[in-house]
Amino acid sequence: MPQHVPSSLRTAFPSSAQRHPALPPQPRRIVFLARRDFGNEAAGGSELLVDRLAEGLTRLGHQVTLLCGGPASPSRGYRVVSAGGDLGHYLRARSVFRRRIGDCDLLVEVCNGMPYLAPLWHRGPTLCLVNHVHTDLWRMRFGGPLAPAARVGRRLEHWALAGARRHGLLVAVSPSTAQALRAIGVERERIRVVHNGVEEPGPPAERSPEPMFLAMGRLVEYKRIDLLLRLWERVRPVTGGRLVVVGDGPERARLERLAGPGVEFTGHVSEVEKHRLLCAAWLLLHPSAVEGWGLVVTEAAARGTPTVAFDVPGLRDSVVDGETGLLARGESSFAAAWCTLALSTHRRTLMGKAAGDRAAQYRWSRTVRQFRTVAAEAVRGWTP
Repeated sequence: MPQHVPSSLRTAFPSSAQRHPALPPQPRRIVFLARRDFGNEAAGGSELLVDRLAEGLTRLGHQVTLLCGGPASPSRGYRVVSAGGDLGHYLRARSVFRRRIGDCDLLVEVCNGMPYLAPLWHRGPTLCLVNHVHTDLWRMRFGGPLAPAARVGRRLEHWALAGARRHGLLVAVSPSTAQALRAIGVERERIRVVHNGVEEPGPPAERSPEPMFLAMGRLVEYKRIDLLLRLWERVRPVTGGRLVVVGDGPERARLERLAGPGVEFTGHVSEVEKHRLLCAAWLLLHPSAVEGWGLVVTEAAARGTPTVAFDVPGLRDSVVDGETGLLARGESSFAAAWCTLALSTHRRTLMGKAAGDRAAQYRWSRTVRQFRTVAAEAVRGWTP
């Protein structure tokens, strides 16, 4: 694992490479069970991770299928099967699996809040891939009169992760996620940490000559872009420039109504434009309440762009505080960190260089190799 991870965490949540240096026999047929595919307009970091794993495993000779909710795009070098609507497919996943797939060597359940409970109906090896545990997000998503639904969702998720799967392995995308799993009762020895990767960036684009700050991601409640817009009113008189918000989602219309001067909403952008914006930005701003890892942080880092974020699970793993960016403990410290780096070209440059060096440690090829080792371990350890 990278040198920045404390030795205590390396011991508590070992990577697959540390535990099994020799590559064991591999499962040939692998099925991922997830809410969306990467072609879905609501796709985010979880869908990108599954897509990169599926493509990488396919290149290594595995037969990969993604079973997901619709609408689903055509196959992307691996097979994509739709089990129905965005929510209804949770009820149909089992029957569609049996009817259209039939069997596999390993079923990977991507657990992002609502579970599929695959170990209860699939008679074969399963592996659970966890981006983050939604403990506090249930209350954020279902507040007020919907609070009882939040309690039910939270209990169901915790039971699905810690109670329904007492013998299989779980893959966490960060030490923070591994610790969250431990907190709800998952045994330490069943958790493996496999970090997200990042693409090798193309030729660098020009850095903006004027202050330009970037927020990027799906516009949903827990990303807290509304908080960022409030802080921008405090920061803008100090730094000047503009705040560019990339992405779309159910919060977009409300956020556009809240936005003051100097704020631009781009919606979805192409990969070429995404690369240009990540290169041009002075800072990436990530006000999210929780993340599994914070993939966009690594994507920005690969372009030499440091990040200002809150000291929350996931982001405290992807941002090395004081080295590749700054982590804030509250709104005032977030605004102060934003202003401090905006006004110091020298410090931004040093942090951007450190961020780029660290991002070079995380490549999708490494992620695929680590996941492949855990997949083999899951199959080898399964007993009927």
